[in-house]
Amino acid sequence: MAELTQNEKRLLTTLEKEKKADAPHLASLLGATPEAVVQWAHLAQDKGFATVERITSKEFVYTDEGKAYAKNGLPETQLLRIILPGTQLADLQKHDVFKIGFGQLRKKGLIKFEGTTVAKIPETSTDADEAALKNPSAADARTKEFIKRGILQECETVRNVIGITPEGLALAKKGLDLREETGTLTREQILSGAWKTANLRRYDVTKLPKKAYPGKIHPYQRIIAEMREILLEMGFEELYGGIVQQCYWNFDALFQPQDHPAREMQDTFYLKETLPLPKGYEKVKAMHESGGETSSTGWGGVWKEEKAEQCVLRTHTTSVSIQHLANNPNPPVKAFCIGRVYRRETIDTTHLAEFEQLEGVVMDEGVTFGNLLGILREFYNRMGFLGVRFKPSYYPYTEPSLDAEVYIEGIGWMEMGGAGVFREEVTAPLGINYPVLAWGLGVSRIAMLRLGLKDLRYLHRSDVAFLRETPSLRYTKGGV
Repeated sequence: MAELTQNEKRLLTTLEKEKKADAPHLASLLGATPEAVVQWAHLAQDKGFATVERITSKEFVYTDEGKAYAKNGLPETQLLRIILPGTQLADLQKHDVFKIGFGQLRKKGLIKFEGTTVAKIPETSTDADEAALKNPSAADARTKEFIKRGILQECETVRNVIGITPEGLALAKKGLDLREETGTLTREQILSGAWKTANLRRYDVTKLPKKAYPGKIHPYQRIIAEMREILLEMGFEELYGGIVQQCYWNFDALFQPQDHPAREMQDTFYLKETLPLPKGYEKVKAMHESGGETSSTGWGGVWKEEKAEQCVLRTHTTSVSIQHLANNPNPPVKAFCIGRVYRRETIDTTHLAEFEQLEGVVMDEGVTFGNLLGILREFYNRMGFLGVRFKPSYYPYTEPSLDAEVYIEGIGWMEMGGAGVFREEVTAPLGINYPVLAWGLGVSRIAMLRLGLKDLRYLHRSDVAFLRETPSLRYTKGGV
Protein backbone atom coordinates (compact mmCIF):
# COMPACT_ATOMS: atom_id res chain seq x y z
CA MET A 1 0.00 0.00 0.00
CA ALA A 2 1.27 3.45 -0.87
CA GLU A 3 2.54 5.49 2.08
CA LEU A 4 0.35 8.38 3.16
CA THR A 5 1.62 11.68 4.46
CA GLN A 6 0.41 12.96 7.80
CA ASN A 7 -1.81 15.54 6.07
CA GLU A 8 -3.36 12.90 3.80
CA LYS A 9 -4.22 10.83 6.87
CA ARG A 10 -5.84 13.83 8.55
CA LEU A 11 -7.83 14.55 5.39
CA LEU A 12 -9.10 10.96 5.07
CA THR A 13 -10.06 10.89 8.75
CA THR A 14 -12.10 14.07 8.26
CA LEU A 15 -13.68 12.75 5.04
CA GLU A 16 -14.72 9.57 6.88
CA LYS A 17 -17.30 11.78 8.63
CA GLU A 18 -17.96 14.39 5.92
CA LYS A 19 -17.92 12.00 2.92
CA LYS A 20 -17.85 14.94 0.46
CA ALA A 21 -17.30 18.65 1.04
CA ASP A 22 -15.94 21.87 -0.45
CA ALA A 23 -12.26 22.63 0.07
CA PRO A 24 -12.93 25.78 2.21
CA HIS A 25 -15.15 23.77 4.58
CA LEU A 26 -12.52 21.03 4.96
CA ALA A 27 -9.85 23.68 5.41
CA SER A 28 -11.76 25.17 8.35
CA LEU A 29 -11.97 21.73 9.98
CA LEU A 30 -8.28 20.96 9.40
CA GLY A 31 -6.94 24.41 10.27
CA ALA A 32 -5.34 24.84 6.86
CA THR A 33 -5.80 26.84 3.66
CA PRO A 34 -8.14 25.61 0.90
CA GLU A 35 -5.16 25.47 -1.48
CA ALA A 36 -3.27 23.14 0.87
CA VAL A 37 -6.31 20.88 1.28
CA VAL A 38 -6.68 20.59 -2.50
CA GLN A 39 -3.00 19.65 -2.76
CA TRP A 40 -3.39 16.90 -0.11
CA ALA A 41 -6.53 15.67 -1.87
CA HIS A 42 -4.68 15.36 -5.19
CA LEU A 43 -1.97 13.29 -3.48
CA ALA A 44 -4.62 11.01 -1.98
CA GLN A 45 -6.40 10.85 -5.35
CA ASP A 46 -3.19 9.59 -7.01
CA LYS A 47 -3.30 6.69 -4.57
CA GLY A 48 -6.99 5.99 -5.16
CA PHE A 49 -8.28 7.12 -1.75
CA ALA A 50 -9.96 10.44 -2.64
CA THR A 51 -11.64 12.28 -5.49
CA VAL A 52 -11.27 15.92 -6.49
CA GLU A 53 -14.05 17.45 -8.58
CA ARG A 54 -13.34 20.87 -10.05
CA ILE A 55 -16.60 22.74 -10.62
CA THR A 56 -16.53 26.02 -12.50
CA SER A 57 -19.44 28.44 -12.59
CA LYS A 58 -20.03 31.91 -13.94
CA GLU A 59 -21.46 34.82 -12.02
CA PHE A 60 -22.09 38.44 -12.83
CA VAL A 61 -20.87 41.25 -10.60
CA TYR A 62 -21.58 44.97 -10.78
CA THR A 63 -18.88 47.44 -11.66
CA ASP A 64 -18.75 50.68 -9.66
CA GLU A 65 -20.89 52.25 -12.38
CA GLY A 66 -23.24 49.28 -12.29
CA LYS A 67 -23.68 49.56 -8.49
CA ALA A 68 -24.85 53.15 -8.90
CA TYR A 69 -27.31 52.15 -11.64
CA ALA A 70 -28.64 49.22 -9.57
CA LYS A 71 -29.41 51.71 -6.80
CA ASN A 72 -30.68 54.70 -8.80
CA GLY A 73 -31.80 53.08 -12.04
CA LEU A 74 -30.23 52.89 -15.49
CA PRO A 75 -29.41 56.26 -17.15
CA GLU A 76 -32.29 55.79 -19.59
CA THR A 77 -34.65 55.05 -16.68
CA GLN A 78 -33.53 58.17 -14.81
CA LEU A 79 -34.22 60.34 -17.85
CA LEU A 80 -37.53 58.63 -18.64
CA ARG A 81 -38.76 59.48 -15.13
CA ILE A 82 -38.40 63.22 -15.70
CA ILE A 83 -39.91 63.32 -19.20
CA LEU A 84 -43.34 64.90 -18.75
CA PRO A 85 -45.69 66.56 -21.23
CA GLY A 86 -43.88 69.61 -22.62
CA THR A 87 -40.36 68.58 -21.46
CA GLN A 88 -37.71 70.35 -23.54
CA LEU A 89 -34.46 68.80 -24.74
CA ALA A 90 -32.57 71.55 -22.89
CA ASP A 91 -34.17 70.36 -19.62
CA LEU A 92 -32.82 66.84 -20.14
CA GLN A 93 -29.33 68.11 -21.01
CA LYS A 94 -28.94 69.40 -17.45
CA HIS A 95 -29.07 65.84 -16.09
CA ASP A 96 -25.74 64.11 -15.21
CA VAL A 97 -26.56 60.98 -17.19
CA PHE A 98 -27.90 62.78 -20.27
CA LYS A 99 -25.25 61.64 -22.75
CA ILE A 100 -25.57 57.95 -21.91
CA GLY A 101 -29.28 57.89 -21.10
CA PHE A 102 -30.47 59.92 -24.09
CA GLY A 103 -28.50 57.73 -26.49
CA GLN A 104 -30.05 54.59 -25.00
CA LEU A 105 -33.58 56.03 -25.15
CA ARG A 106 -33.18 56.82 -28.84
CA LYS A 107 -31.54 53.45 -29.54
CA LYS A 108 -34.41 51.59 -27.87
CA GLY A 109 -37.08 53.78 -29.51
CA LEU A 110 -38.59 54.95 -26.21
CA ILE A 111 -38.89 58.67 -27.08
CA LYS A 112 -39.93 60.90 -29.96
CA PHE A 113 -39.39 64.55 -30.89
CA GLU A 114 -42.00 67.21 -31.50
CA GLY A 115 -39.91 70.23 -32.43
CA THR A 116 -37.73 70.90 -29.36
CA THR A 117 -40.07 68.90 -27.15
CA VAL A 118 -39.23 65.35 -26.09
CA ALA A 119 -42.09 62.93 -25.45
CA LYS A 120 -42.38 59.31 -24.29
CA ILE A 121 -43.63 56.66 -26.71
CA PRO A 122 -46.94 55.47 -25.22
CA GLU A 123 -46.98 52.11 -23.38
CA THR A 124 -43.17 51.77 -23.31
CA SER A 125 -40.88 51.48 -20.30
CA THR A 126 -37.48 50.27 -19.11
CA ASP A 127 -38.95 47.86 -16.57
CA ALA A 128 -37.63 44.79 -18.39
CA ASP A 129 -34.13 46.28 -18.49
CA GLU A 130 -34.23 47.10 -14.78
CA ALA A 131 -35.38 43.56 -13.97
CA ALA A 132 -32.56 42.11 -16.09
CA LEU A 133 -30.04 44.32 -14.25
CA LYS A 134 -31.22 43.04 -10.87
CA ASN A 135 -31.18 39.39 -11.99
CA PRO A 136 -28.53 38.97 -14.69
CA SER A 137 -28.48 35.69 -16.64
CA ALA A 138 -26.10 34.28 -19.25
CA ALA A 139 -29.09 33.39 -21.42
CA ASP A 140 -30.44 36.97 -21.43
CA ALA A 141 -29.29 39.21 -24.29
CA ARG A 142 -29.70 42.23 -21.99
CA THR A 143 -27.01 40.85 -19.68
CA LYS A 144 -24.56 40.65 -22.60
CA GLU A 145 -25.42 44.26 -23.47
CA PHE A 146 -24.76 45.36 -19.88
CA ILE A 147 -21.33 43.71 -20.05
CA LYS A 148 -20.54 45.65 -23.25
CA ARG A 149 -21.64 48.86 -21.54
CA GLY A 150 -19.31 48.20 -18.61
CA ILE A 151 -22.15 47.87 -16.13
CA LEU A 152 -21.59 44.18 -15.39
CA GLN A 153 -18.54 41.92 -15.37
CA GLU A 154 -18.59 38.19 -15.93
CA CYS A 155 -16.48 36.30 -13.39
CA GLU A 156 -15.67 32.63 -13.25
CA THR A 157 -15.61 30.94 -9.88
CA VAL A 158 -14.02 27.58 -9.18
CA ARG A 159 -15.10 25.12 -6.49
CA ASN A 160 -13.10 22.05 -5.55
CA VAL A 161 -15.35 19.36 -4.11
CA ILE A 162 -13.37 16.63 -2.36
CA GLY A 163 -14.78 13.19 -1.64
CA ILE A 164 -13.55 9.86 -0.32
CA THR A 165 -13.46 6.61 -2.34
CA PRO A 166 -14.61 3.23 -0.94
CA GLU A 167 -10.94 2.24 -0.62
CA GLY A 168 -10.19 5.45 1.29
CA LEU A 169 -13.21 4.93 3.52
CA ALA A 170 -12.17 1.37 4.33
CA LEU A 171 -8.65 2.57 5.17
CA ALA A 172 -9.93 5.36 7.41
CA LYS A 173 -12.21 2.96 9.32
CA LYS A 174 -9.25 0.71 10.11
CA GLY A 175 -7.67 3.63 11.90
CA LEU A 176 -4.80 5.83 10.79
CA ASP A 177 -1.77 6.82 12.83
CA LEU A 178 -2.28 10.55 13.40
CA ARG A 179 0.72 11.05 15.67
CA GLU A 180 2.82 14.05 14.77
CA GLU A 181 5.57 13.15 12.33
CA THR A 182 9.17 14.28 12.58
CA GLY A 183 10.62 15.56 9.34
CA THR A 184 13.86 17.08 10.64
CA LEU A 185 15.92 15.73 13.52
CA THR A 186 17.42 18.18 15.99
CA ARG A 187 20.87 17.89 17.54
CA GLU A 188 19.30 17.09 20.91
CA GLN A 189 17.21 14.23 19.44
CA ILE A 190 20.30 12.68 17.89
CA LEU A 191 22.46 13.01 21.04
CA SER A 192 19.77 11.77 23.41
CA GLY A 193 18.65 8.89 21.18
CA ALA A 194 15.09 10.22 21.11
CA TRP A 195 15.13 9.77 17.32
CA LYS A 196 14.79 6.02 17.85
CA THR A 197 11.20 6.36 19.09
CA ALA A 198 10.22 9.37 16.97
CA ASN A 199 7.50 8.93 14.35
CA LEU A 200 9.71 9.71 11.35
CA ARG A 201 8.15 11.08 8.20
CA ARG A 202 8.57 8.80 5.20
CA TYR A 203 9.92 10.03 1.90
CA ASP A 204 9.35 8.69 -1.60
CA VAL A 205 12.73 9.11 -3.27
CA THR A 206 11.28 7.99 -6.63
CA LYS A 207 8.76 10.84 -6.80
CA LEU A 208 9.88 13.84 -8.84
CA PRO A 209 9.67 17.23 -7.13
CA LYS A 210 7.39 19.95 -8.39
CA LYS A 211 8.90 21.82 -11.34
CA ALA A 212 10.25 25.24 -10.48
CA TYR A 213 10.44 28.02 -13.07
CA PRO A 214 12.84 30.62 -11.69
CA GLY A 215 13.52 33.88 -13.44
CA LYS A 216 16.33 33.64 -15.96
CA ILE A 217 17.88 35.55 -18.81
CA HIS A 218 16.34 34.98 -22.24
CA PRO A 219 18.14 32.11 -24.07
CA TYR A 220 19.04 34.36 -26.99
CA GLN A 221 20.54 36.99 -24.69
CA ARG A 222 22.55 34.30 -22.90
CA ILE A 223 24.11 33.21 -26.20
CA ILE A 224 24.97 36.81 -27.08
CA ALA A 225 26.53 37.25 -23.63
CA GLU A 226 28.54 34.06 -24.14
CA MET A 227 29.93 35.34 -27.46
CA ARG A 228 30.82 38.66 -25.83
CA GLU A 229 32.64 36.89 -22.99
CA ILE A 230 34.64 34.69 -25.38
CA LEU A 231 35.82 37.66 -27.45
CA LEU A 232 36.74 39.70 -24.37
CA GLU A 233 38.78 36.74 -23.12
CA MET A 234 40.51 36.61 -26.51
CA GLY A 235 41.69 40.19 -25.99
CA PHE A 236 39.13 42.11 -28.05
CA GLU A 237 37.52 45.37 -26.95
CA GLU A 238 33.83 46.00 -27.57
CA LEU A 239 32.57 48.82 -29.79
CA TYR A 240 29.21 50.56 -29.61
CA GLY A 241 27.40 52.70 -32.18
CA GLY A 242 24.00 54.03 -33.14
CA ILE A 243 21.57 52.05 -35.27
CA VAL A 244 21.13 55.10 -37.52
CA GLN A 245 24.20 55.45 -39.73
CA GLN A 246 25.19 57.70 -42.60
CA CYS A 247 25.46 56.00 -45.99
CA TYR A 248 29.03 57.27 -46.13
CA TRP A 249 30.04 54.95 -43.27
CA ASN A 250 27.57 52.17 -44.01
CA PHE A 251 28.50 51.86 -47.72
CA ASP A 252 30.92 54.38 -49.23
CA ALA A 253 33.81 54.08 -46.77
CA LEU A 254 33.64 50.30 -47.34
CA PHE A 255 34.14 50.81 -51.09
CA GLN A 256 30.64 49.70 -51.96
CA PRO A 257 29.60 51.42 -55.21
CA GLN A 258 26.70 53.84 -55.09
CA ASP A 259 24.82 51.82 -57.72
CA HIS A 260 25.27 48.50 -55.86
CA PRO A 261 22.00 46.45 -55.67
CA ALA A 262 22.25 46.23 -51.86
CA ARG A 263 21.81 50.00 -51.71
CA GLU A 264 18.43 49.92 -53.42
CA MET A 265 15.25 50.90 -51.54
CA GLN A 266 13.97 47.30 -51.62
CA ASP A 267 17.00 46.12 -49.62
CA THR A 268 17.75 48.99 -47.22
CA PHE A 269 15.69 51.14 -44.85
CA TYR A 270 16.37 54.75 -45.83
CA LEU A 271 15.52 57.68 -43.54
CA LYS A 272 14.64 61.25 -44.47
CA GLU A 273 17.48 62.63 -42.30
CA THR A 274 20.87 63.57 -43.75
CA LEU A 275 24.23 64.32 -42.10
CA PRO A 276 27.18 66.39 -43.34
CA LEU A 277 30.11 64.37 -44.67
CA PRO A 278 33.16 64.01 -42.39
CA LYS A 279 36.42 65.81 -42.97
CA GLY A 280 38.55 64.11 -45.63
CA TYR A 281 35.65 62.51 -47.51
CA GLU A 282 37.25 63.67 -50.77
CA LYS A 283 39.72 60.78 -50.56
CA VAL A 284 36.85 58.26 -50.48
CA LYS A 285 35.22 60.09 -53.39
CA ALA A 286 38.44 59.93 -55.42
CA MET A 287 38.83 56.23 -54.59
CA HIS A 288 35.37 55.47 -55.98
CA GLU A 289 35.78 57.56 -59.11
CA SER A 290 39.37 56.81 -60.13
CA GLY A 291 41.17 54.76 -57.49
CA GLY A 292 42.76 57.79 -55.82
CA GLU A 293 46.51 57.49 -55.23
CA THR A 294 46.47 53.69 -55.31
CA SER A 295 46.91 51.22 -58.15
CA SER A 296 43.13 50.68 -58.21
CA THR A 297 40.97 52.13 -60.99
CA GLY A 298 37.98 52.58 -58.65
CA TRP A 299 34.41 52.08 -59.84
CA GLY A 300 34.34 54.96 -62.32
CA GLY A 301 31.35 57.19 -62.89
CA VAL A 302 30.31 60.10 -60.68
CA TRP A 303 30.28 59.80 -56.88
CA LYS A 304 27.43 61.88 -55.47
CA GLU A 305 27.78 63.62 -52.09
CA GLU A 306 24.01 63.71 -51.57
CA LYS A 307 23.80 59.91 -51.72
CA ALA A 308 26.56 59.57 -49.14
CA GLU A 309 24.85 62.10 -46.82
CA GLN A 310 21.65 60.05 -46.57
CA CYS A 311 20.92 58.16 -43.33
CA VAL A 312 19.85 54.53 -43.08
CA LEU A 313 19.12 51.93 -40.44
CA ARG A 314 22.52 50.22 -40.43
CA THR A 315 22.67 47.10 -42.58
CA HIS A 316 25.74 45.75 -40.79
CA THR A 317 27.85 46.56 -37.74
CA THR A 318 30.91 47.09 -39.96
CA SER A 319 29.72 50.71 -40.16
CA VAL A 320 30.73 51.01 -36.49
CA SER A 321 34.09 49.24 -36.92
CA ILE A 322 35.18 51.33 -39.92
CA GLN A 323 34.59 54.54 -37.93
CA HIS A 324 36.68 53.14 -35.08
CA LEU A 325 39.51 52.38 -37.52
CA ALA A 326 39.24 55.87 -39.04
CA ASN A 327 39.68 57.36 -35.56
CA ASN A 328 42.48 54.91 -34.67
CA PRO A 329 44.62 54.46 -37.81
CA ASN A 330 47.66 53.19 -35.93
CA PRO A 331 48.03 49.63 -34.60
CA PRO A 332 47.24 47.66 -32.62
CA VAL A 333 43.44 47.54 -32.98
CA LYS A 334 41.51 44.44 -31.90
CA ALA A 335 37.79 45.15 -31.55
CA PHE A 336 34.32 43.68 -32.08
CA CYS A 337 30.72 44.86 -32.15
CA ILE A 338 27.52 42.92 -31.44
CA GLY A 339 24.41 44.81 -32.44
CA ARG A 340 21.12 44.79 -34.27
CA VAL A 341 21.06 45.46 -38.01
CA TYR A 342 18.17 46.10 -40.38
CA ARG A 343 17.43 44.93 -43.92
CA ARG A 344 14.30 44.80 -46.06
CA GLU A 345 13.82 41.04 -45.91
CA THR A 346 10.70 38.96 -46.44
CA ILE A 347 10.10 37.43 -43.01
CA ASP A 348 10.10 33.62 -42.98
CA THR A 349 11.59 30.74 -41.00
CA THR A 350 15.20 31.80 -41.71
CA HIS A 351 14.95 35.55 -42.44
CA LEU A 352 13.98 38.59 -40.37
CA ALA A 353 13.97 42.29 -41.17
CA GLU A 354 16.03 42.96 -38.04
CA PHE A 355 18.59 40.67 -36.49
CA GLU A 356 21.84 40.65 -34.52
CA GLN A 357 25.24 40.61 -36.21
CA LEU A 358 28.66 40.06 -34.64
CA GLU A 359 31.60 41.63 -36.44
CA GLY A 360 35.26 42.10 -35.56
CA VAL A 361 38.47 43.68 -36.89
CA VAL A 362 42.15 43.16 -36.14
CA MET A 363 44.83 45.60 -37.32
CA ASP A 364 48.51 45.17 -36.54
CA GLU A 365 51.90 44.99 -38.15
CA GLY A 366 52.46 41.76 -40.02
CA VAL A 367 49.06 40.12 -39.43
CA THR A 368 48.17 37.71 -42.21
CA PHE A 369 45.32 35.75 -43.71
CA GLY A 370 46.53 32.79 -41.65
CA ASN A 371 46.01 34.79 -38.44
CA LEU A 372 42.41 35.41 -39.53
CA LEU A 373 41.79 31.69 -39.98
CA GLY A 374 43.24 30.99 -36.54
CA ILE A 375 41.06 33.63 -34.84
CA LEU A 376 37.89 32.29 -36.47
CA ARG A 377 38.72 28.66 -35.69
CA GLU A 378 39.43 29.53 -32.05
CA PHE A 379 36.17 31.48 -31.70
CA TYR A 380 33.98 28.75 -33.22
CA ASN A 381 35.72 26.06 -31.17
CA ARG A 382 35.00 28.00 -27.98
CA MET A 383 31.37 28.29 -29.07
CA GLY A 384 31.21 24.48 -29.15
CA PHE A 385 31.68 23.84 -32.90
CA LEU A 386 34.62 21.47 -33.24
CA GLY A 387 34.42 20.96 -37.01
CA VAL A 388 35.38 24.22 -38.76
CA ARG A 389 36.39 24.73 -42.39
CA PHE A 390 36.82 27.65 -44.81
CA LYS A 391 36.07 28.16 -48.49
CA PRO A 392 36.86 31.03 -50.91
CA SER A 393 34.18 33.70 -51.33
CA TYR A 394 33.68 37.30 -52.53
CA TYR A 395 32.84 40.45 -50.57
CA PRO A 396 33.04 44.03 -51.94
CA TYR A 397 35.42 45.33 -49.28
CA THR A 398 37.75 42.36 -48.56
CA GLU A 399 40.32 40.54 -50.68
CA PRO A 400 41.02 37.69 -50.20
CA SER A 401 37.60 36.71 -48.82
CA LEU A 402 36.24 33.51 -47.30
CA ASP A 403 33.15 31.88 -45.82
CA ALA A 404 33.44 29.98 -42.52
CA GLU A 405 31.47 26.74 -42.13
CA VAL A 406 30.91 24.51 -39.10
CA TYR A 407 29.86 20.88 -39.01
CA ILE A 408 26.53 20.06 -37.35
CA GLU A 409 25.76 16.43 -36.55
CA GLY A 410 22.75 15.27 -38.56
CA ILE A 411 22.76 18.39 -40.77
CA GLY A 412 26.23 18.65 -42.27
CA TRP A 413 28.30 21.73 -43.04
CA MET A 414 26.58 25.07 -42.43
CA GLU A 415 27.80 28.51 -43.41
CA MET A 416 28.27 30.79 -40.38
CA GLY A 417 29.69 34.03 -41.74
CA GLY A 418 32.15 35.79 -43.99
CA ALA A 419 35.63 37.20 -43.46
CA GLY A 420 38.64 38.60 -45.27
CA VAL A 421 41.37 41.24 -45.38
CA PHE A 422 40.22 44.81 -46.04
CA ARG A 423 41.08 45.97 -49.55
CA GLU A 424 43.47 48.86 -50.11
CA GLU A 425 40.50 50.82 -51.45
CA VAL A 426 39.00 50.71 -47.91
CA THR A 427 42.10 51.40 -45.81
CA ALA A 428 44.06 53.89 -47.97
CA PRO A 429 41.50 56.77 -47.87
CA LEU A 430 41.42 56.49 -44.07
CA GLY A 431 45.21 56.75 -43.75
CA ILE A 432 45.63 53.12 -42.60
CA ASN A 433 48.91 51.59 -43.76
CA TYR A 434 48.61 48.21 -42.05
CA PRO A 435 46.64 45.04 -42.88
CA VAL A 436 43.14 44.82 -41.36
CA LEU A 437 41.50 41.44 -40.78
CA ALA A 438 37.69 41.61 -40.72
CA TRP A 439 34.93 39.08 -40.12
CA GLY A 440 31.22 38.97 -39.42
CA LEU A 441 28.58 36.38 -38.60
CA GLY A 442 24.86 36.13 -37.97
CA VAL A 443 24.22 35.64 -34.26
CA SER A 444 20.68 34.33 -34.76
CA ARG A 445 21.87 31.43 -36.92
CA ILE A 446 24.17 30.21 -34.14
CA ALA A 447 21.32 30.66 -31.65
CA MET A 448 19.02 28.51 -33.80
CA LEU A 449 21.59 25.70 -33.86
CA ARG A 450 22.37 25.93 -30.14
CA LEU A 451 18.69 25.97 -29.15
CA GLY A 452 17.52 23.39 -31.69
CA LEU A 453 15.06 25.72 -33.41
CA LYS A 454 13.73 25.42 -36.94
CA ASP A 455 12.09 28.85 -37.07
CA LEU A 456 14.06 32.04 -36.47
CA ARG A 457 10.93 33.84 -35.28
CA TYR A 458 10.89 31.75 -32.09
CA LEU A 459 13.82 33.82 -30.79
CA HIS A 460 11.50 36.83 -30.51
CA ARG A 461 8.15 35.19 -29.77
CA SER A 462 6.50 35.63 -26.35
CA ASP A 463 6.20 31.89 -25.78
CA VAL A 464 6.31 31.21 -22.03
CA ALA A 465 6.54 27.43 -22.56
CA PHE A 466 9.62 27.86 -24.77
CA LEU A 467 11.28 30.16 -22.23
CA ARG A 468 10.49 27.81 -19.34
CA GLU A 469 11.61 24.61 -21.02
CA THR A 470 14.82 25.96 -22.52
CA PRO A 471 17.59 24.99 -20.08
CA SER A 472 20.06 27.55 -18.83
CA LEU A 473 23.24 27.39 -20.89
CA ARG A 474 26.30 26.31 -18.97
CA TYR A 475 29.34 27.91 -20.56
CA THR A 476 32.44 25.69 -20.56
CA LYS A 477 35.72 27.06 -21.84
CA GLY A 478 36.99 25.27 -24.89
CA GLY A 479 39.13 26.26 -27.85
CA VAL A 480 42.17 24.94 -29.62
